[in-house]
Amino acid sequence: MNNEKYIGLDVHQATVVVAVRDSTGKLVMESIVETEAATLLQFFAGLRGTLAVTFEEGGLGGLVVRFAQAAR
Repeated sequence: MNNEKYIGLDVHQATVVVAVRDSTGKLVMESIVETEAATLLQFFAGLRGTLAVTFEEGGLGGLVVRFAQAAR
């Protein structure tokens, strides 16, 4: 069983819209979470498998990168 997940983030000032697809492209989850490091880290901690994440480059995109670097 392929356990890869592909995650798209649409980052806004107060919220992040998250879409998760499996390796076949099927949408398996959609969620709206707060634009807070702890909230995003908690969301990702609940996912299993190999995760590939993408997000739009914009004013708040760098915030997601800083959150990810802090989680290492």
